[in-house]
This record gives sequence, structure tokens and C-alpha cells, in this order.
Amino acid sequence: MLMPKKTKFRKRMRGRTKGFAQSGNEVEFGSVGLQATSCGYITARQIEAARRTITRKLRRGGKIWIRIFPDKPITNRPAETRMGKGKGSVEGWVSVIKPGRILYEIDGVDQDIAVDALRSAGFKLPVHTQIAKRGLV
Repeated sequence: MLMPKKTKFRKRMRGRTKGFAQSGNEVEFGSVGLQATSCGYITARQIEAARRTITRKLRRGGKIWIRIFPDKPITNRPAETRMGKGKGSVEGWVSVIKPGRILYEIDGVDQDIAVDALRSAGFKLPVHTQIAKRGLV
């Protein structure tokens, strides 16, 4: 599963998911991409699940680019713990997604197969998505 090798700090604050993606919002590498239309967190497990779906639909053909990486640690406190005992331990890693962000890109296969694969992958993710083509964003 995806996670950073090393981070400067072990835990991070939540922050705000406001506004649109300023970078990573155009299809750069492939011909078709999956673009987020809402904001949220995508966990490392969800990124992997969507990647597997795309790979199976493409039947080992074409090339896939994953344009997101889970670099934000998410903490969780144990169940039935009283308040005031500090921040919980790191449970997993997420990628912060803003509207307009390209999540996956595909090239080297038929357009219909690529669109079908990306649509199936979008069902695995907790954000709303749409299909974006190169040059038409």
C-alpha cells in the first residue's frame, strides 16, 4: 500500500478543503483521465482498489498513471476513551482531494475501454468523479 517513506512530523492537523485544485487539474500524461468533482479524503486502500479495477478492465494493456499520493497521516483514538488524553495514533494515510484534481490517467488502449475502466474505478472512490479527455478540461 502507498505511504511515505519518511515524514518531517508524525502527526498533522486536519486543515481545510476549500476551493479548487490549482495544480494537477489537467490530463498531462495519458489521453483520458478521471477527474474529481467534489472534495474529500481518499485513503491508500481506496487508491489501490481503484487501481486494481482499472488494471482488470484493461486486461494488462495500456499504461496507467496514478496522479495522487497519500501523504497525510490520519489519527484515530481507541473506542471508549475519555477526552483529554491527547491525539490518537496514526491509523492510515490519505490524499486530500479538491474539485478538478485528476486522479488517474490511461493511455494506449481504445477510448471506450479506457472510459469504462475509469468509470468503474470512480465507483470505488468516496468523491464524485467525471471523465476528462486531454485538452478538454
